[in-house]
Amino acid sequence: MTRTKSKPKTAARPRTAKPAKPASRKRATAVAAVTAAVPKARAGTKHAEIIAMLQDGAGATIAAIMAATGWQQHSVRGFLAGIVRKKLGLNLLSEPGDKGRVYRIKDGSGSPASADRVKQAA
Repeated sequence: MTRTKSKPKTAARPRTAKPAKPASRKRATAVAAVTAAVPKARAGTKHAEIIAMLQDGAGATIAAIMAATGWQQHSVRGFLAGIVRKKLGLNLLSEPGDKGRVYRIKDGSGSPASADRVKQAA
């Protein structure tokens, strides 16, 4: 077996050191701003309507929310988990009732899980 010689390496260019980037504080301040003021839904939207239904003392079932919004069941469940619990950080309670599971927003502070997420983000 004959082995071919490798090509000679060209002279390497001298590298200049790049200055270190300053630590970004943009994310930390954005997280703090979001947690300081919970965004409120605009009046007259489906989101505002659902939140009003949930804040009512009787609460709301998934079927009632489906009838009010025209959404499918999986969309309602996704809204409750993603928007109400995670994004808005509201304390959503779920209790079994006569006509199915009843969801309501408990007055007071947000859910303990949202507080943990805020601590992790900071």
